[in-house]
Amino acid sequence: MSVADTDTGAGTPAEGSAQKTSRAGRNLPVAITVGALLGGAVIASLVYAPHAFVGIVAAGVLLGTLEVVRRLRAAGYVIPVIPLVVGGQATLWLTWPFGVRGALAGFGATVVVCMIWRLLSPHGRRAAPVPDASPANYLRDVSATVFLAAWVPLFASFAALLVYPQDGPGRAFALAIGVVASDVGGYAAGVLFGKHPMVPAISPKKSWEGLVGSLVFGVTATALTVTYLGGKPWWIGVLLGFMLVATATLGDLVESQVKRDLGIKDMGSLLPGHGGVMDRFDGFLPSAVAAWVVLTLVP
Repeated sequence: MSVADTDTGAGTPAEGSAQKTSRAGRNLPVAITVGALLGGAVIASLVYAPHAFVGIVAAGVLLGTLEVVRRLRAAGYVIPVIPLVVGGQATLWLTWPFGVRGALAGFGATVVVCMIWRLLSPHGRRAAPVPDASPANYLRDVSATVFLAAWVPLFASFAALLVYPQDGPGRAFALAIGVVASDVGGYAAGVLFGKHPMVPAISPKKSWEGLVGSLVFGVTATALTVTYLGGKPWWIGVLLGFMLVATATLGDLVESQVKRDLGIKDMGSLLPGHGGVMDRFDGFLPSAVAAWVVLTLVP
């Protein structure tokens, strides 16, 4: 998620806080500090203990899933949280011994168990059942559950898959630096030059000028990382850079639309200056899929 994202499904910052927030509606110094700490943890894991990166991703999957489940339940959805959380962790960790097959097996099993769980527990465990939480909404609830299982744990599993090969830390770093550079470039260009909204109905502050900034920063940073740290041809870095910018932007817009559907501003409040875990990693998740596809399948 860009610090420039101002999707305001549930209001805008108060006037009295204007001097503390950026044009993005965020406390920029706090957002930068939190982002730097997260980035430092990821870099340290890749340098000193590459497999610890999987643990960081797993923690993000757990917290992000719980955030979205809480928001969906508040909106009246009945989500089978136990099999979703357990299955999400299985989807991720099964990549360690079994690779892609482990991720697919974990995801498939999660979907099957969630479908059965929702069928046998139509009202879920609630202090006060929501009027529309009935078997009649089975398709709605299961669709949201399957979407969430793919959006968070399955997509995140591709980030874990990046780190296992011998040059895995470089691959994972290329993913991280590409998404961050796209984010920073989009924010800087959007604040300085943004005048033409890209998709105002979804994210009013996202501009075409910001997208150009994302492309310049994201493609350049990714190409340099892939070439000098990954030892791959420059054109693979350029291709990956374009893919990361596209998927990171798409991931940001998808989460913005979900939040608008739910009438909320942030998915959570765990990360000061950013919102919740999903507000920080919305662009990272689909970009992990793109990074794995390019760095694994392109010769």
